[in-house]
Amino acid sequence: MSTTVTASTDVDVPVRVAYNQWTQFESFPEFLGGVDSVEQIGDTLTHWTVSIAGVKREFDAEIGDQVPDDHVAWRSIGEVVHHGRVRFTPLSPDSTRIDLEIEWEPEGFVEQAGAALQLDDMQVKKDLARFKDFIEDRERSSGAWRGEIHGGETTSGTDPDLRI
Repeated sequence: MSTTVTASTDVDVPVRVAYNQWTQFESFPEFLGGVDSVEQIGDTLTHWTVSIAGVKREFDAEIGDQVPDDHVAWRSIGEVVHHGRVRFTPLSPDSTRIDLEIEWEPEGFVEQAGAALQLDDMQVKKDLARFKDFIEDRERSSGAWRGEIHGGETTSGTDPDLRI
């Protein structure tokens, strides 16, 4: 049985800054609990190593749809079932709402118990709060990728002015 978690937060940075930081997948361990590492393999492929409740997993995830300053959608490849979408909505020139939805298949007793007790919901909300602190403290992104992806295919490239 799959588990779906949704969470939102408002960050006091422009949508471009929030989105640009989110596309820096290798920085995820700095604010996502349980994420040991994320390796960017290509424009559409990442490799994840996670440790949750003493269970270590590795999996690849493919970005299926990505539009700058709007959203990023992904899904795992292989045995681990995990997919999600993050949406960025400008609230003002200097603030952005981030809406996150993640769905996965908990495996084993520990993961199923965590889902039943809604520990996953709490973790995702904490992660978004840590992202908020991370990006507001910096006030700028650590890099950017401004390409678009539709159906798993890259349709445009990077903005060289945004490479930091």
